Amino acid sequence: MEDKVRKALEDIRPSLQNDGGDIEFVSMEGNNVTVRLVGACAGCPMSQMTLKSGVERYLRNFVDPKLTVVNTPDF
Repeated sequence: MEDKVRKALEDIRPSLQNDGGDIEFVSMEGNNVTVRLVGACAGCPMSQMTLKSGVERYLRNFVDPKLTVVNTPDF
């Protein structure tokens, strides 16, 4: 399933890159997918909405409806 998640994230990346941001896969444990929003997405006040309404919804539709997506801050 991790390969499907990685592929789905690659499908999403161009949309984020068009707005000056990007997304990186960090890890997957069970149904929890950890990603890192970078660039303009990292500091955007709408990043949580992008994560839940965009990324998580896409992954749930195309990979598994039980997935949860969490952003890890870039330190």
